[in-house]
Amino acid sequence: MSLILTIFVLVFFTELISWIGHSVLLELVWSIYRRIFYSAAVSRQRELKTELLTTKKELLQTSAQDQFAKWAKLRRTVDKGLVELEKLNGELASQKTAFSVRFNSLVWILTTGLQFAIGWWYRKSAVFYLPSNWLGPLTWWLALPFAPKGSVSVGVWQMACRRVVKVGERTVKALTTGSDAAPPGAEMNTSTTDKN
Repeated sequence: MSLILTIFVLVFFTELISWIGHSVLLELVWSIYRRIFYSAAVSRQRELKTELLTTKKELLQTSAQDQFAKWAKLRRTVDKGLVELEKLNGELASQKTAFSVRFNSLVWILTTGLQFAIGWWYRKSAVFYLPSNWLGPLTWWLALPFAPKGSVSVGVWQMACRRVVKVGERTVKALTTGSDAAPPGAEMNTSTTDKN
């Protein structure tokens, strides 16, 4: 894939993750990961909850004064189940925390880290060249920091791609919400007229 498309796809992927949200992606990927790798713990947790609810319902229907032995046995069963459920919940919570750290690191590497790496690796390369005297004296700015004169650098191309994707995002949001919001780039008239 050419450098121009690689940078655009990377910026689009980064903005898509930002648009969806890290927490939403984390919860989605965690639920899939948990079903695959911790299915036994999740099924045990579900069983424990069902058993506890059934036993607790029976406990509430048993009189502590009239049937003390049965009530005490049910109470011990509920307490034991709650301890086991808390332990299982704690294990799953610590596994989710560890997964969250790994997931956030991976997302950072695949988005921000990769953008830094590509920007550094291709810092002296031109993404593409502009026709001579196309922008006049401003052409040098597009080559910053290290690209050849008359070209567009990786950093400038990343900024341009990010801007285009953000404008596209705002346009899609405005179209999907059906609001009467001004289109992207349109300025609102803030001046007021005096009524006499």
